[in-house]
Amino acid sequence: MSMTETIKLYDSDAYATEFEADILSCEPNKADDKHFDIILNQTLFFPEEGGQSPDMGILGGYRVVDVQIKNGVITHTVETLAGDCCEVEKEAELAAGVHVQGKIDWQHRFYNMQQHSGEHIFSGIVHSRFGFENVGFHLSDSVVTMDFSGVISPEDIAEVEHEVNVAISKNIPIEVTYPSRDELAQLEYRSKIEIEGQVRIVTVPGYDVCACCAPHVKRTGEIGMLKVMNYQNYKGGVRVSILCGFRALEAFRQKCDIISELMGIFTTNQVAIVDNVTKLKSVNQSLKSELGTAKSALLGYKVAELPADTDNAVLFECGIDTNTARNCVNGLVEKYSGFSAFFMGNDEEGYSFIIGSKNADCNTVAAALRNKLGARGGGKPVMVQGSVKAAKSEIEEVLKEVL
Repeated sequence: MSMTETIKLYDSDAYATEFEADILSCEPNKADDKHFDIILNQTLFFPEEGGQSPDMGILGGYRVVDVQIKNGVITHTVETLAGDCCEVEKEAELAAGVHVQGKIDWQHRFYNMQQHSGEHIFSGIVHSRFGFENVGFHLSDSVVTMDFSGVISPEDIAEVEHEVNVAISKNIPIEVTYPSRDELAQLEYRSKIEIEGQVRIVTVPGYDVCACCAPHVKRTGEIGMLKVMNYQNYKGGVRVSILCGFRALEAFRQKCDIISELMGIFTTNQVAIVDNVTKLKSVNQSLKSELGTAKSALLGYKVAELPADTDNAVLFECGIDTNTARNCVNGLVEKYSGFSAFFMGNDEEGYSFIIGSKNADCNTVAAALRNKLGARGGGKPVMVQGSVKAAKSEIEEVLKEVL
């Protein structure tokens, strides 16, 4: 049975938070039987559409976890709340013909509105200054990304960011219109796709005219601010990540907390932090190099002390990197006719191992470790690699049986 298109109450009032509606359909979710998919005659819940995450909130006493739209019909996925009532009673509460109340999460909605309105101004300025199109847009609860069809320099991105914030400070009214086909034909506007039916146009006078289905703030001042968080070359163009309003404020607070903590650790001011971290990194790399050289020398002594009157060689060491261990095994297989095994790690965290041989199948040792101790790994007969969560004594016991 085909459904009539859902009436989009958010189109007429993006600031409304509560509404009433009739349930047209209520079915168990196919992917999770603890969820129900509900279709209403009308809704304030904005679905996942146009690159933007959906609204959240409560419908009929149940938490809305997803909102999707297909062919104009909006489906609300609700999560059954633990301890409410039995499944039969829940299905009776949420059934076709039942009148329900809904309430959107206003903070989540408003934060999304801030991001989307800020993105429009940014994309509009980029389009007017450079002629680039916004060919990819994603608005999640933590980041907004825009993919532009050409490369923008860091200096130009900073200028666009500044101009966006000037537009925000002007507190310009944002207009939403539904032009006729004739009016639309005369209108220059941004749009990534061909749109069938009525086109909804969002205009920020002097900055942007764009086809858009999402809720927006009434005036640019409500965006608060826009901050570019990151940018990178992407598919022949550039990907720019931004945050606006309260989400930008929260990101700034987090960065301030990190900087304050680093200032305390290094006992320095903000300006000197980068120099301190750079010096610390350099010292760390130098010490790691010196330690590596010392460990290699010590390993050489330990290899020299291995008994020569045996077919097999086994080493246990902590803090040796894989390449050094592999080179060591390669050297040992030239000296020992049986198996040469190197175990890296400790009893608490377990061991990584490399086992090599010129004359025997190393998979027999790997299989014994797997069967006895649950080891993972494998390889070719001449060399196997893997890991095992066991104590040294347990590993040695297995090796005694095999070797």
